[in-house]
Amino acid sequence: MSDPVFWHRLQFGFTAAYHYLFPQLTMGLALFIVVFKLLARRTGKEAYQDSARFWIRIFGINFAVGVVTGIPMEFQFGTNWARFSARTGGVIGQTLAMEGMFAFFLESTFLGVLIWGERKFGRKVHDLAAWALFLGTWLSGYFIIATNAFMQHPVGYRVAADGSLQIADFFAFLFNPWALVQYAHNMIASVVTAAFVVTAVGALYALRDVHAEQVKIFLRTGIIVGLAASVLVAFPTGDTQGKMVAKHQPAALAAMEGRWHSGTWAEINIIGQPDVARRRIDNPIRVPGILSFIAYGSFDSMVKGLSEIPMDDWPPNVELLYYSFHIMVGLGTIFIAIMGLAAFLLWRKRLAKARWMLWILMLAFPFPYIANTAGWMTAELGRQPWLVFGLMRTRDGASHLVHGGQTVFTLLGFAGLYVVLGFLFLYLIMREIAHGPIPHGGPAAH
Repeated sequence: MSDPVFWHRLQFGFTAAYHYLFPQLTMGLALFIVVFKLLARRTGKEAYQDSARFWIRIFGINFAVGVVTGIPMEFQFGTNWARFSARTGGVIGQTLAMEGMFAFFLESTFLGVLIWGERKFGRKVHDLAAWALFLGTWLSGYFIIATNAFMQHPVGYRVAADGSLQIADFFAFLFNPWALVQYAHNMIASVVTAAFVVTAVGALYALRDVHAEQVKIFLRTGIIVGLAASVLVAFPTGDTQGKMVAKHQPAALAAMEGRWHSGTWAEINIIGQPDVARRRIDNPIRVPGILSFIAYGSFDSMVKGLSEIPMDDWPPNVELLYYSFHIMVGLGTIFIAIMGLAAFLLWRKRLAKARWMLWILMLAFPFPYIANTAGWMTAELGRQPWLVFGLMRTRDGASHLVHGGQTVFTLLGFAGLYVVLGFLFLYLIMREIAHGPIPHGGPAAH
């Protein structure tokens, strides 16, 4: 615990995990806002416009808190991870700058138009601003993912004479195959979060017997989109990313499943507890061959175990990686079941009377946040002990000038600040939900 690298990692992990609670909803909500706008145009029903305005307000609160919680991460690149920034800044600085200049400013500018500009600019400009917000939000997500993908699977770079990494092929770096797959998986996961939140608010209003029009809109749209996204986040996006991990990070794959020995017909553990000291899984429930199929597309494929990989290249926390992966996969399976059952009841026109299902939908909204956090933990823990996979180890990227005591001090400060921000955020969100999608009486469509 006296190792400053441990505290640097803990601080960045804490701030990143807390920050991502907010963008994962805004990225998914951007899509829902566009959908509500399209349905308003197609049907001419003002209830869809009222729905869009309501979620724009929720988006704005999430966006503001997301910006505040994201700023400390930028500073940590220059303080806690100065050597990493000095060596890789010539590469990852490209996408981080693009995220700030092109995506973030596009997103924030048009968010202002959406919140305050409908009466001034009219419905058409308001609708176009929704599309611009969607574009900016999803572009922002791509540039961040491309940065992370370089750390997972570095391509398009060269090593300069001073040892720093520089861009050799910009388009190879920007369109890294890992980035394309990770982006699809991440963005669809954000849609899952938004779908569960939209559905939860609809279920709340249904249980309270208020906002009848929005109950129908939120439940129908949230369930349909949520079911599609829950399936897509598992297959093909999750499946494809699993195959990339198997190909490029075999130690991460072995640790994710607690696999110690190589062999064909590799099993997947439905449940079990990893015992690293004895190199085994206690109390396992296994399905043979599934890991081989997920990793390489056939049941008799060879899957490498950790015993054939040097221990210096193992993820340092096998237990946490194992549980993070299984929480992500387990919750993802539950999401398909919940949305599938809700869709069946919706199709049979029995959802409104199934109060038990409405309670499930209302209470389920925190779990996509947990699944997304577990998913990012899986990705980041699986990359360890590398900061840039195969090129720079984590211990070599930390600053020598910031000691552990300073990092713990600022970590406690961030934690206290985030508690205050969290209560403020919950108050503002609960106030908006209590107000509900009140009819706006804005300008007529033209």
